[in-house]
Amino acid sequence: MPYDSPRLTRNNFDLLRLLFAATVCLVHAYDLSGYPQLAWLARVLSPASALKGFFVVSGFLVFMSFERSSSLASYARKRIRRIYPAYFTVVMLCAVALPAVGSQGVEGYFSLDWGKYVLANLFFLNFLQPGLPGVFESNPLAAVNGALWTLKIEVMFYLMVPFFVFLFRRFARLPVLVLTYGLSLAYVALLTAAAERTGSGIYLELARQLPGQLSYFMAGAFLYYFLPLFERRPVCFLLAAALVLAVDTIVPLPLLEPLALATVVVFFALFLYVGNFAKYGDFSYGVYIIHFPVIQLLVQGGCLRDRPGWFLATLILLTGMGALAMWHLVEKRFLLRSSHYLAGESLAAAATDLASDQSTPFR
Repeated sequence: MPYDSPRLTRNNFDLLRLLFAATVCLVHAYDLSGYPQLAWLARVLSPASALKGFFVVSGFLVFMSFERSSSLASYARKRIRRIYPAYFTVVMLCAVALPAVGSQGVEGYFSLDWGKYVLANLFFLNFLQPGLPGVFESNPLAAVNGALWTLKIEVMFYLMVPFFVFLFRRFARLPVLVLTYGLSLAYVALLTAAAERTGSGIYLELARQLPGQLSYFMAGAFLYYFLPLFERRPVCFLLAAALVLAVDTIVPLPLLEPLALATVVVFFALFLYVGNFAKYGDFSYGVYIIHFPVIQLLVQGGCLRDRPGWFLATLILLTGMGALAMWHLVEKRFLLRSSHYLAGESLAAAATDLASDQSTPFR
């Protein structure tokens, strides 16, 4: 039986996801533009930590989603409805709209490479064809939407959850969690050592792929399944995790860092409730999958090259508008009626109607 806690219905997971997505967006603004005035963003913010946080949150919530689903089919429907409609939309919008800024013309654009881009990206194989013909060739990076690489990892996590739950029920949760966590860390250690020995960056690239990120996902799962233990001494867990992360900045502690980061993330999600940020919708996914092509378009345009402040403000405005449109026109329409996002909007609408009733004497 899934564990139910009052904190699971009042949490900051939506806020954290939005902050993580915004972090990635802002650092990409510097990485993709190269504007030196924005270098402070990369010094202050850590997109790597934000992505790890995403995987922690995913591990906590996706295992909870599976445990609360009535069947495997129900779980699959929820996952597909949540992630794929918006993903499909952003891939196809880029594929269809970007010949307007390309150098190949319409005939040269809609070519075999275009078909490869669409096919590879729709199946989460972005690394096979990251660019479109003649698009963003003059930019420092020609990839259309480099942020999508994490989505294939997320989808693989979704596919693996039923298998892991089967193992939990067959062999017990803790041994499976610990073994998987350890194997993930061993994978990263081996590839990191290979990178140092050979000087090849391909090993570091492989290290950050699925097996390497699994430790964060499983750390999130651990905190979901052992939440009662966490709830007994949350401040003690937080202080221990903060100490590990502080030491990790001086002396690497790869064995403990994923679990420590997960502890901090889940603590702020469950024990410092600041309000319902899903009341008007969840815009974090839209921000994450939209921001990269928006930055690329602004960089190619070049009109704000000498005004990095305006460049950043324009990026935030356009990405926010795009995320808002993606939520209302695509994401929300594919969610099940039982989704807490739709319930949150219904409550907000009801509160608005009640306020109107109380303040209007005649109807």
